[in-house]
Amino acid sequence: MTSAANSSGALPASVDAMLELLTSRGYLAERALATVTYLSLRMGRPLFLEGEAGVGKTEIAKVLSAALGRKLIRLQCYEGLDVSSAVYEWNSAAQMIAIRMAEAAGDTDRDQLSSDIFADRYMIKRPLLQALEPDVAGPPVLLIDELDRADEAFEAFLLEILSDFQVTIPEFGTVKAPHPPIVIITSNRTREIHDALKRRCLYHWVDYPAAERELAIVKTRVPGISAKLSQQVVRFVQALRNQDFYKSPGVAETIDWATALSELDARSLAPQVVGDTLGALLKYQDDITRMQGDALQKVLKDATTD
Repeated sequence: MTSAANSSGALPASVDAMLELLTSRGYLAERALATVTYLSLRMGRPLFLEGEAGVGKTEIAKVLSAALGRKLIRLQCYEGLDVSSAVYEWNSAAQMIAIRMAEAAGDTDRDQLSSDIFADRYMIKRPLLQALEPDVAGPPVLLIDELDRADEAFEAFLLEILSDFQVTIPEFGTVKAPHPPIVIITSNRTREIHDALKRRCLYHWVDYPAAERELAIVKTRVPGISAKLSQQVVRFVQALRNQDFYKSPGVAETIDWATALSELDARSLAPQVVGDTLGALLKYQDDITRMQGDALQKVLKDATTD
């Protein structure tokens, strides 16, 4: 895909063009991921990405938004997320002022007043409703991030949006997108997502990258790192993922660690610098404690042996 096509917001015309688009923004995707992303765009279907935290699921939405020149609308899910936070709520203060002003003016037509106060101008639009609105740059990228953190009841609410790209508001009516947004849904699989939602999406499991691809990612995202250090970093991280940790490091942690080591002007991995920077890789104290002494020496030796 040419840069002109990218800047115009045109969708990729092939899987190879999708790979080129992602690569141009520093996202080195495997072909299977590029294929399902391409199909999601061409078919107008939501893309459901599942995998461990830090493997690059959220980044896909950011890259598509930047590369296609589309607005990125992000809904960060959490326990207790409801319609008022995700879709809309009424500006009750403004509505009350309108009612008081109507009463002061002697307007007693209750039906007309009810119609007036539930107009668009009194509606506070949240991410899901914003994503259904027309945009001169083209349909936005809607990122529904970490859906597994939300309650199952919220999943049920999403079914109408993901099927028909519309939402029904009792006091207002049905709002339907003139053109479907590009929808990316992510899950860290802390719980299973219901089949009814998955059926409305194209699905892909985003796994940890193989060593060769992770090395290419590190070189792309940390351009100042030496070849020797980047290889040792990737070997070390790949070895850690074979350990029985509460949370294995993702690609995001690999990049953070490589960046930290570069900032410390490290040229190779040594016990002192590794021990001092393990917090960039491992986020739980039990995991860090487990990687002390002989365990650290063994992994470090394997990573630094040519």
